[in-house]
Amino acid sequence: MIDFEVLSHSPVFAGLTAERLSSLFENVRFQVRRLGKNILVASAGDECTHLVIVMSGIVKGEMNDYTGKTLKIENIEAPRPLASAFLFGKNNRFPVTVITNTDVELLYIPRAEFLKLLQNDQRILINYLNSISSRTQFLSQRIRFLSFKSIRQKIAHYLLDLAGDRLSVVELPLSQEELAEFFGVTRPALARSLGELDQEGVIHVHRRTIRILDKQRMNDLLAGSE
Repeated sequence: MIDFEVLSHSPVFAGLTAERLSSLFENVRFQVRRLGKNILVASAGDECTHLVIVMSGIVKGEMNDYTGKTLKIENIEAPRPLASAFLFGKNNRFPVTVITNTDVELLYIPRAEFLKLLQNDQRILINYLNSISSRTQFLSQRIRFLSFKSIRQKIAHYLLDLAGDRLSVVELPLSQEELAEFFGVTRPALARSLGELDQEGVIHVHRRTIRILDKQRMNDLLAGSE
């Protein structure tokens, strides 16, 4: 059974009421699966044949770099879809490995059945196009981030991205352990690099609050001129 109230908050089905979704799904085949923590949902390279939506819980996307080290790409919380940008196309395969972070409930909609939904309500079509565009932009940014070789460069990019053009003080949304996993580095290595940047007067670190003192130095790091 689908919780249509939860589904109505998914990016793919935004703007539709629970009643409207219930009506649309009357003639659509689907499956709901419940999985425990640390269970493999899909491996990178698996064919993407269903639109999968996290109905409850959290899953994480991971990939291996050229050294074999596991890099966390992101956490995906309910009610977001998985690999929505890879459901169609010639190479429609999962770009990352997906593993459950908690107990989860996943909604599986076969590709042919999802096509029915796209044809039956234009809002779903528009939502889906917006969703895959956003995911493509996110993956492009993530690839650029992972291209930085040093931890200092990754820190500079991450903080500048959080700060934008106006802010000079940012509150880290992740713990240092989570941030290290996100960067694909060890926690001590991350702490050491943050400490070095603090001592050099580039940033000031106080727990999760970071004040950017020298944006030019940080931009120089990204440009590789320092």
